[in-house]
Amino acid sequence: MAARHSVNRAMFWRIIRRLVSANRGRLFVILLALGAGAAVTAALLNLQIDAKRRLTKEFKSFGANVVITQKSSRAVPSEDALLNQSLLASLPSEFQNHSVISLPFLNLVADLSSEDAGISSPVPVVIVGTDLGNLPRVFSPWDFQPSGIPSRPDTFRILSNSKDRCILGAKVASRFRLVPPEEIELKNGSEKLTCEVVGIVTAGSSEDSQIFIDLPGAQQLSALSSRIGLIQISLDGPPPIMQQFIATLAQKYPDVDVRPIRQFTEGEAKIYDRISGLLTATVGIVLLLTGLCVMAAMTNVAMERRNDVGLMKAIGGSVRRVLRLFLAEAALLGLAGGMIGGAAGIFLSVGLGKAVFGVAARPRLIVYPVAVALTVIVAILSAFPLRRLASIRPASVFRGEA
Repeated sequence: MAARHSVNRAMFWRIIRRLVSANRGRLFVILLALGAGAAVTAALLNLQIDAKRRLTKEFKSFGANVVITQKSSRAVPSEDALLNQSLLASLPSEFQNHSVISLPFLNLVADLSSEDAGISSPVPVVIVGTDLGNLPRVFSPWDFQPSGIPSRPDTFRILSNSKDRCILGAKVASRFRLVPPEEIELKNGSEKLTCEVVGIVTAGSSEDSQIFIDLPGAQQLSALSSRIGLIQISLDGPPPIMQQFIATLAQKYPDVDVRPIRQFTEGEAKIYDRISGLLTATVGIVLLLTGLCVMAAMTNVAMERRNDVGLMKAIGGSVRRVLRLFLAEAALLGLAGGMIGGAAGIFLSVGLGKAVFGVAARPRLIVYPVAVALTVIVAILSAFPLRRLASIRPASVFRGEA
């Protein structure tokens, strides 16, 4: 019995080889159609996957996308309207393999004076206490001069009359003609702070009129020890991950208000949905056209192989075995076309990504087996005309009537 199955299997593959090589011109046309369809499919699918990463990265460059504030209706900062600094230390630095950067903010108004710049009369300015080391990482589009601003350990503690560092907004620096490494003095009531100008930032918005200092210095000036106004979080992840992150924080910290910065999160989601929908529809159309081309070729195959099928039936071949031969032929053609076209499509997507996003798309290995599988399915479905061969009668073929 085993020998018989071995002989049948060998005969099966021998017939398949003969069927595939019977008409090489038709074989080339079918492989060309399947390969082209697989190439376009793989390229578009790779772009679709890479678009999510690309859009996430592009929107991340605009700054934070999540903000945490205290649940309070008071307009004037107070102990009850501010967050406890211990919350900042408990926030995660990673969520589902996506980077998380938490940036604290504490705003106040202080008087600015500088002997180096000849500012004798105090001038009120807006002071922003934050983490200067992570500020350029979260707000990467801002123009920091110099670009490499050194970070300071979180354990640093501001002492009375000690010299801290600060970053000036472009308008403040231009108005008072301040440049690094000049020193300025900030005063709020009885609290004073001397800091050295280490950089100038151009943000193109209200931040250009502010002075950024380290958080401990702002807490000292405002006499709000261990308090922060709000926390802005930059999450390097797509909108679904962001929603899960927000829900997790809201559940873990019910006493604070966790919400997305909607102009970024909603904009990213809408753009990606449109791009994804367009690419998915294009893939569907390409596969449909590929199937129609292969189906037309298979119709000619069905017409040419009537005599072969009649002979197979006459010597005892069942309809199921006959159809299995032709379906196996279609599947092999789909596999060959998918493997060749899928590989070409992934390389094609690299160039398309550079043309669309300005940066070459990163090849995604998951796209290759998906493109091959879709091509095989299209090839098998396109073999539908071969079902006509099941109704052929051997006697009609031999009499020349079929």
